[in-house]
Amino acid sequence: MNITRSGGIAAIALVGAIALASCAANEGGETEAPSDLSGTLVGAGSSAVGAAQETWIAEFQTANPDVTITYDPAGSGAGRETFLAGGSDFAGTDRAFKDEEIAAGGFASCAADSGIVQLPLYISPIAVIFNLEGVDTLNLDADTIAGIFAGTITSWDAPEIADQNADVELPALAITPVHRSDDSGTTENFTDYLAQAAPEVWTYEADGVWPLPSGEAAQGTSGVVDAVTNGTGTIGYADASRAGDLGTVAVLIGEDYVPYSAEAAAAVVDASPFVEGREDFDLSIELDRTPDSEAYPVVLVAYLVGCETYLDAAQAELVKAYFTYMASAEGQAAANEGAGSAPISDALFERVTAAIEVIG
Repeated sequence: MNITRSGGIAAIALVGAIALASCAANEGGETEAPSDLSGTLVGAGSSAVGAAQETWIAEFQTANPDVTITYDPAGSGAGRETFLAGGSDFAGTDRAFKDEEIAAGGFASCAADSGIVQLPLYISPIAVIFNLEGVDTLNLDADTIAGIFAGTITSWDAPEIADQNADVELPALAITPVHRSDDSGTTENFTDYLAQAAPEVWTYEADGVWPLPSGEAAQGTSGVVDAVTNGTGTIGYADASRAGDLGTVAVLIGEDYVPYSAEAAAAVVDASPFVEGREDFDLSIELDRTPDSEAYPVVLVAYLVGCETYLDAAQAELVKAYFTYMASAEGQAAANEGAGSAPISDALFERVTAAIEVIG
C-alpha cells in the first residue's frame, strides 16, 4: 500500500503545537526545533497492538523528550473498562465500542456529553498458528478451521485436513486447540471470522469471550503463543506479528489458499464498510470476512479510542499529538517495520485526519 501522503501530511500542520516537526532539522541543518509538548499519557488495552505501541512510544518520546507515555497491554476488554472508568487517557481495542456501550456513556475522562473518537490505526492479520513437528504450513478452508476449534475435528490426520494437504505427512495425533482465557478483541475478531465464513459449523456468535469449555485457555497473546509453542499438536490464533517460527495456516478463498500478509489483510479492510449511524469521528468498520478475491479474512483492526472533548485540555493536546503521529506515514511505517502491521490506505488516512481534528 502507498504510504506517501504528501498532501495528507501537510494537513497535519493543524498540530503545529503538536510538533512532530520537532524531529526535523531547520533548513541549515544546524539545530532541531525543540518540542514544546510535556506531560504524561496513559493507555491500556489490546495485547495484539503491544509491539506497535512499543515502537510508537519510543519514536514519539524521542521526538518529544518531555512526554512520557505508558501502555498496559492487558487485553482489549480490560482496556475498554479502564478507559471507561477514567483510568487511562486512551484505549487500544481490537473491536470498537458498540452502539449500546456508547449510548450508555459514562466515559470518565471525557467531558459531559462528549462522544468518543475511534480510529482504526492498526491493521493486522490474525495468524492461525500450530505446532506440528516437520510441518511449516497447512492449507485449510473455513469449515475445517471452525471444526478444529469447535472440537468436532480432533486428530491431525483427519480426512478434512488430509484432503487439503496431500503432500503433507500428517500424524495420528490429537489436536489441542488453544484459546484466550481473557476477554479479547483478537478472540472476537477470530470468532467473527468463523461465524461469517463457516456458519454451519461454528454456530456461536462473535464474542470476545471464548464460548466453549473445551480446549486449553491461556492469558493474552503471549499466553496463547507460549501454549502453542510448548505443546505438541497444538493450534491457536494470535496477531501475526507473534507467529515466530510456528506453523501457520493458509486460508481458502475462492479456489486459492491465501497465506497471511499485511497487504492481504489491508485488502479486506478497504473493501469493508463503516458501521452505519456513527459520528464522522467514529470510524468503526464492519468487516466483511467472506471476500471474493485474494484477501486474508482473519484480520483484526485495533482502534485507538479517545474523547471528542477531554475534561483536561492539556491531556487533549497530548492525545491529539500522539494520535496524529500514529496515523502519519511515519508512524504507520514504524508499526509496519516493528510489528508487521499494514499501513492504512490514503483514503482511510484522510478520514482519520479529519476525525483527529475534533479532539479538544
